[in-house]
Amino acid sequence: MASTTNEVVYELPNFIRVYKDGKFERLSGTDVVPASTDPDTGVQSKDVIISPETGVGARVYIPKTTNPGQKLPLLVYFHGGGFVIETAYSPTYHNYLNSLVAEANVVVASIDYRRAPEHLLPVAYDDSWTGVKWVASHSNGGGDEEWLKEYADFERVYFAGDSAGANLAHNMAIRVGPGGLDGIKLVGIVLVHPYFWGKDPIGSEDISKREFVDKLWVYVNPGTSGSDDPLINPVMDPKFPSLGCAKVLVCVAEKDLLRDRGWNYRESLGKSGWGGVIDIMEAKEEDHVFHLFKPTCENALAMLKKVASFMNEEKA
Repeated sequence: MASTTNEVVYELPNFIRVYKDGKFERLSGTDVVPASTDPDTGVQSKDVIISPETGVGARVYIPKTTNPGQKLPLLVYFHGGGFVIETAYSPTYHNYLNSLVAEANVVVASIDYRRAPEHLLPVAYDDSWTGVKWVASHSNGGGDEEWLKEYADFERVYFAGDSAGANLAHNMAIRVGPGGLDGIKLVGIVLVHPYFWGKDPIGSEDISKREFVDKLWVYVNPGTSGSDDPLINPVMDPKFPSLGCAKVLVCVAEKDLLRDRGWNYRESLGKSGWGGVIDIMEAKEEDHVFHLFKPTCENALAMLKKVASFMNEEKA
């Protein structure tokens, strides 16, 4: 008889497989690449440890051309992967951020937070907040990361992410709130194909595919109140109108299951009394995080330029 330790008790396709003995394997997003100077863009990157106790870290990027005394917009980026797969050191994100830094001429701190199932939510939120506060600690000459002190403009800070990372970016802006965070001015957030959800279907959501999203959320956050938890359904959050920035860019994809959640976020935030400016960009004929897998396609390049422009507009 085969050992029962190899029996699969839980699986989320492309994410994770869990065995009866408690072991698990991530089914994608496990590759890493070292920090480097990118030969195509000249963008430089380095890895830093934010918290030795937890292992939370960041990969910091600067563009090829940096002039003495020039301060550039600072982007704090949160990677996607359903809170389960991918890291800040994945080739997918390393390549994307090299391109974004080159296009937008910004400094990036890509936060590497701890993931489920070893570290269930809200750990990723708390780790991300640790990363945000670490970034802010470099204002006024503090902190120990020279690239941030030398090149970052802490009056022009942005949060961004894709999928689960967009969820994190939104929730970090909620934590910043209208009172702000000492050391930085959060100008705006970019939410790419945000992982938002809700108990009741909206728009044209495919009912047959909802179970996967529901299962993933409960798996990474077993203590949740459900799919209307404000962490994943921001329109249910009483603090929604207190988003701590002046402008938001939401990017959605026409064939993405999460498309209507992005549109709903835009419409609901506009009606909430928040008072900022919100823009939305939809990529036709594309699916979830297409830009990471087809970075040179027309829609991906258009979105890259849109995000870069968003971070280089006049100060809000």
